[in-house]
Amino acid sequence: MRNRSNSMSRLEHYYRFASKTLFAFQNPVTGLVQSNATNTHAWVRDNVYVALGMWGLSMAYRKYGDRDEERAKAYEIEKRAVKAMRGLLMAMMRQTDKLERFKRTTSPLDALHAKYDAKTGATVVGDHQWGHLQLDATSLFILILAQMTASGLEIIFTLDEVSFIQNLVFYIDSAYRIPDYGIWERGDKTNHGQPELNATSIGMAKAALEAINGLDLFGARGGPDSVVHSFHDDIQNCATVLFSMLPRESNSKETDAGLLSVISFPAFACEDASLIQQTRDDIINKLAGKYGCKRFLRDGYRTCKEDPRRLHYEPGELKVFENIECEWPLFFTYLVLDGVFFGNKAQAQLYSDKLQSLLVPYDGIKTLPELYAVPAELVDAEYLNPHSQTRVPQGSVPHLWSQSLFLLGRLLLDGFLSPGELDPLNRRLGTEPRPDLVVQIVLLAEQPRVQELLEEEGVEVQTLEEATASGITIYPAKAFSQLFKHLGRNKKMSLSGRLSREVGLLATSKIFVMLDRTKLLFTPQFAELEQFYLALDTTLLLDLFCSYIAYLRNHWGHGLGRPLIVLPVRTVMLANNRLPPELISTVRKLQSGYINGTRVLLGSLNCFESTSCVSTLTFLSNPEAVAEVQTYLDAHASLAYRPCLMNLERKPDALPRKLSKFRRVSIAVQGVIRKTRALRVEDALSPNPFSPSPESCPTSPVSPSPLPPPALLMTSPAIELGAMRQRSNTDIFRKLNCDEVVQLLRETDSIVEQGDILHFLYKTKGSDWCITIGETSVPLRRLIQELYEKACSMRIWWLVRHAAGMLRKRIDHLAQAVTSLLVRQKQLSFGIVREQIMTEPKPPDEMVAAIFNACGEDLSAAALTQELLFYLMMFIATEPRLFQEMLRIRVGLIMEVMVSELARALHCSSDEASDLLLNLSPFEVKTLLHHVLSCKEFNDTVYRSTNPSKQISIRSPSRSDGMSKLKQELLEAPEEPHQEHGEWRRRRILDGSLNRVPIGFYSRVWHMLDRCGGIIVEGQFLDPSLTREMTPGEIKFALRVEELFNRVREPDFRQLLVEATLVLSLLADQMAVARWDRVILDDIVVRANQLFVEEQRRVAKKSSQHVLHMLEEKGTRGISQLFYDSAPSGRYGTMTYLFRATAKCLNIGENCAVS
Repeated sequence: MRNRSNSMSRLEHYYRFASKTLFAFQNPVTGLVQSNATNTHAWVRDNVYVALGMWGLSMAYRKYGDRDEERAKAYEIEKRAVKAMRGLLMAMMRQTDKLERFKRTTSPLDALHAKYDAKTGATVVGDHQWGHLQLDATSLFILILAQMTASGLEIIFTLDEVSFIQNLVFYIDSAYRIPDYGIWERGDKTNHGQPELNATSIGMAKAALEAINGLDLFGARGGPDSVVHSFHDDIQNCATVLFSMLPRESNSKETDAGLLSVISFPAFACEDASLIQQTRDDIINKLAGKYGCKRFLRDGYRTCKEDPRRLHYEPGELKVFENIECEWPLFFTYLVLDGVFFGNKAQAQLYSDKLQSLLVPYDGIKTLPELYAVPAELVDAEYLNPHSQTRVPQGSVPHLWSQSLFLLGRLLLDGFLSPGELDPLNRRLGTEPRPDLVVQIVLLAEQPRVQELLEEEGVEVQTLEEATASGITIYPAKAFSQLFKHLGRNKKMSLSGRLSREVGLLATSKIFVMLDRTKLLFTPQFAELEQFYLALDTTLLLDLFCSYIAYLRNHWGHGLGRPLIVLPVRTVMLANNRLPPELISTVRKLQSGYINGTRVLLGSLNCFESTSCVSTLTFLSNPEAVAEVQTYLDAHASLAYRPCLMNLERKPDALPRKLSKFRRVSIAVQGVIRKTRALRVEDALSPNPFSPSPESCPTSPVSPSPLPPPALLMTSPAIELGAMRQRSNTDIFRKLNCDEVVQLLRETDSIVEQGDILHFLYKTKGSDWCITIGETSVPLRRLIQELYEKACSMRIWWLVRHAAGMLRKRIDHLAQAVTSLLVRQKQLSFGIVREQIMTEPKPPDEMVAAIFNACGEDLSAAALTQELLFYLMMFIATEPRLFQEMLRIRVGLIMEVMVSELARALHCSSDEASDLLLNLSPFEVKTLLHHVLSCKEFNDTVYRSTNPSKQISIRSPSRSDGMSKLKQELLEAPEEPHQEHGEWRRRRILDGSLNRVPIGFYSRVWHMLDRCGGIIVEGQFLDPSLTREMTPGEIKFALRVEELFNRVREPDFRQLLVEATLVLSLLADQMAVARWDRVILDDIVVRANQLFVEEQRRVAKKSSQHVLHMLEEKGTRGISQLFYDSAPSGRYGTMTYLFRATAKCLNIGENCAVS
């Protein structure tokens, strides 16, 4: 048993320790803690950590103190912690107007301030004078507020304060896509004021959102109105981005010691034990020293080489900070806490002992300084032998952030506190295994006919009306955002509440209960048909359904209960009034209890009500809000698909069409849509010369529509798809009589001709131009909408896409799709006519405008671009390996490669392949895109049926990167087995189009660039001074290299340049002394081709005239097609000739091991 006198003696020691450090700098009026004796600024982050130390000490006194004076100390210390937290709250509440603006703009200038005056709580610097946008600091405040409240402290007093905290949640819930200045307040490490995505901010935001969700801020005395809510989909978005970034911190920092606060105490934001270990090891191996850890590599803060006259660094200046970065004892305190919380006592004791040697005297006690720096006179010796010189303490003494965590570590090691007392929400248990998840599935029939068909398959389902009668009202996902817009609304404080309209799958997989016991359930957003045409493809819809079930298996785990998915089975999903085979197959899998490796349970709503996850809408207690919500829900109660069609009938006395009169008009507009297409494949991407001769490639058959055609535009049963490929020499912008064109529109019954006419009028008159049909004047937009609905019902996908382009339709998930790619450190470009690059998230309207601007007049390509972005979002979430070593995703070039692959596999012309791509169903487009990304081979298979057509099927997988093990194969490799002609050229085209490079490519370029005078590609120069600014693992450096290679338009030539770069890097490894001047990669590739052709001609004269003929076939840049089609390794591999060419261009001669 612990000796009481000894225990209290230790506690008294810690109390004196806190009194001279933490308590001494706390303002008695505001409760804020200033940074040191001379600086009255109170940083939010530092104050939260100080409050955390006070809270821990108060719990130790409350636990072991049994005398009145000891209980009094416990009370006083506890209230100091509360006062510090409330001081921050009051300071932030003065900036409610900035909080409200930030929710709309996410601008750094509208961010809450990062520091305040400790005496008054007022701001101390202007919006432009500091990097205030530090989402990790705000998130840390919310996280510790939640932990303290859960422990029983009372920090929030009024409902107005609850509303403010709820809006603080909205302030950080998009942290995964908002660049900020990060934990060190500088953003990019050059300190030029450039914010960037930081893993520390995203991880702390994730932890805060998880901790605060469902918490009553009034504690045991609270009610429905004092509960704060966050959204699981926002949490999962933060988690996904965080896990994709770790162990990196940002684009400019390949790692950061601040990540210790994310993977361990206090955030515990990562549930992957292996990723936690990897991040911890990375920090210790790269940043740890004798006196603490560096914040990040090449950190110039407070080094003797830093220029105190300016805040920013010059680009080439960062190199001088290498190996002399200051070391912070602060991070040893994190490693002590990390060891305690994860049960690694040896680690905790090791770093605790190291901290004891780093304490310095201060006012009669020993305390931790801010950092240790290398003195100016020892810098040269430290450069030569890192970690060899004695460092001296600098900065604030005491450093309160370090003091607080040091105190907590001592309290834990001495047994005064247990980990659970500092973590009452049990966040430290996130790495514990979870039970297997069961996903509950409910199928609902839109109409009784659908119900009968499902029952014939042995599935008992309810109709929508029957489900509503059972007590649970079902609404479409779009009603969800309207329901939650009242959350956090406060008129007194001018707070608008939740603004986001994004609805994720996790949110729609729960039952919601209002205070009057009304039960609500929402269908998934992907099942809504009104916004975009993707859900009209039943095969794609069911594929998305299965993918989202797997998504729930991987990402559920919040709250009690199982997820519940409701999938409406609609009449538009039927094929010839029967259930389609893919739907029957999916139902069979659901009945089996497993689908895609996930346990599922198929049943009715009544069966699942007691086992489902239920969330109570406590915030809807205001009668006005309830009435407004109910009015909106009543207007959106129906889930039936209701096309926006005009039931206007043609007059029976309408004149019959006179072909002779309108022949000129018909010819002029015929094929007008076809002529606007920019999706053309150049010779570089056309079928390879070794393929069989092209033959006609018919478009996919279209099933007749089960729905009656609308009345405004009459359509004949025969669908003239052949007109899609017809060309006309008539200028589409010739002057025509609009009255004649409108009359032709009234009388034609060809949907293809209707599309051409409406497009012609759209381009010449605009969508608001009115046309008189019968006695009704309607805007052109309504006719285009009717054309869109008609094409959707008839599944004429090329026309659906083009009409969607004319209507400028936007896919619901567009912003989410683009953001999900960008936040994973991928750049996006789209467009065929003019490529536009997107490097940061933008509002949905701006994204749509950029896509349409990039695609020019090709409206079909604009719609297809949105499709591809949605599929790319799915793939990067479910199969991130497909995007390894890809930094820029060029959607326009991917579309061209898809056309090329279709032309090659189906032996048709590129124009026919372009038509076929646009007429593929959404599911077929998704499948083709997956084949391209995974580099799987596919060919055509002819299925014998009533409407035979060529379709795509997988033949066999091939290596996604022919150079993944290049270094081992280059010098001593056997000859490649026989490859099909065109195979290696195809691989190079695919890898070049996808901007895919070998693993470790960018770091090899960095080391090679450090050894030469620069690299030149297409006349552009990659300066070796970049190595003085950036480290090998920085994303910034990789982006600069990628920018250089992206200047090459031809993907196969680009890949040869990549191979030439690898050759240079291998030579740099072998020739440790030699340095080269500028290297022109284009010349090396051209020279390698010349050597290849000369040698092959000598060999072919003795063996094969056919090879001589093939050598004359020229590809892009005049490079031989055979050279493009050669394997990298082997006697006649491209790498062999690139080595020889490099030796000649650099005058290496016999020193080259391969030449």
